[in-house]
Amino acid sequence: MNKPFQVKIGINPISWCNDDLPSLGGEVTLDTILREGARIGYQGFELGNKFPRDPQTLAAVLQPYGVECVSGWHSGYLAESSVEEEIRRVEPHLQLLVQNGCKVMVYGEVASAIQGQPQPLYKRPRFTSQQQWLAYGARLNEFARHLQSRGITLAYHHHMGAYVETAQDIDQLMAVTGPEVGLLFDTGHITFAGGDALAVLNKHIARVVHVHCKDVRPQVVKQAWNGNWSFLQAVINGAFTVPGDGCIDFAAILHTLAQHDYQGWLVVEAEQDPVVAPSYEYADKGYRTLSALVAAINQQERNVA
Repeated sequence: MNKPFQVKIGINPISWCNDDLPSLGGEVTLDTILREGARIGYQGFELGNKFPRDPQTLAAVLQPYGVECVSGWHSGYLAESSVEEEIRRVEPHLQLLVQNGCKVMVYGEVASAIQGQPQPLYKRPRFTSQQQWLAYGARLNEFARHLQSRGITLAYHHHMGAYVETAQDIDQLMAVTGPEVGLLFDTGHITFAGGDALAVLNKHIARVVHVHCKDVRPQVVKQAWNGNWSFLQAVINGAFTVPGDGCIDFAAILHTLAQHDYQGWLVVEAEQDPVVAPSYEYADKGYRTLSALVAAINQQERNVA
């Protein structure tokens, strides 16, 4: 580490309301989300279903709270569709991100994914041959180059219930794609998938362009696998939580990012039932955990210098 750990801490509105399960926090207003997040200290928000999709309207909504647009999820179908189709589909979303100063786009592969379906996680889709992986990688590379031409880096979100879920899947993805395809490293999803978060981060740190910070409750994850729960069952039952409330060593994660001069966003993203896990309380805990760790890293660096 040869310079300060200059990261920004943002949050996904999923702490207040859930896109996959609209009944969770459905009554919470966008004003409440932005006001509470800004009060806690978050510098930016990823997009959710309550945010306007017109670039100028979005900027006008965020401005009074002094928060930035961090990025936004794009539901991609490149596992099954052509690059040309995907480029057409992404254009409105891409314009929204570009015009609001974003640097990365969260790409989530939803083709055949079961993350929103009442099916056990073992039924997720899988590539069954190297040829399939190579063809998928080629499409991702081409799509990522299109985003690059507009000043946006593709941040690939490995996700439960999708083609790229496990540490081995991430290895394959990184092997069949070039550096134009960045990795969104999600601490919670890789831990839920049975991976060692720190080991995966160390292995692929050069490709990491965006970070989602979610913690996990290991006893709930164990029940999810043993009970053949769906992804949404696991969410409702509390598999995920905010940094500092589960089993993940965020001090080690952030130290590794700092050592490799990561300069992007740390985004708290912990889908929970806000009735069980009150939104403000948990969002505040996540922010305090990460901000204290960032401050400690920078203080340690100053002491060494």
